[in-house]
Amino acid sequence: MTAVFIAYDQAHHEAVVDILDHLSCRGFTAFTGVTGRGSRTGDPHYGSHAWPSLGAAMMTIVEDSRLDQLLSQLHDLDVANPLLGLRAFAWPIARTI
Repeated sequence: MTAVFIAYDQAHHEAVVDILDHLSCRGFTAFTGVTGRGSRTGDPHYGSHAWPSLGAAMMTIVEDSRLDQLLSQLHDLDVANPLLGLRAFAWPIARTI
């Protein structure tokens, strides 16, 4: 199993959930109203007067067999909307309870 943390512009939320549904990745925890800025490009998401947009984030644990498809579809979403921003990070899960 692999943990995937996805940070994205709040406008991507429905599309990210649709990708998870399409791949039968049922469980996730979403964090709304996230602030931050990308490490490479893009505008900050501070929810302030100067930078009014907000981000969101999601954590999901997926079967290893679904990881490549998930990351590929998230990448495609990011490429299709380059001004919004989306990043995904994955790492192995040692155990669960």
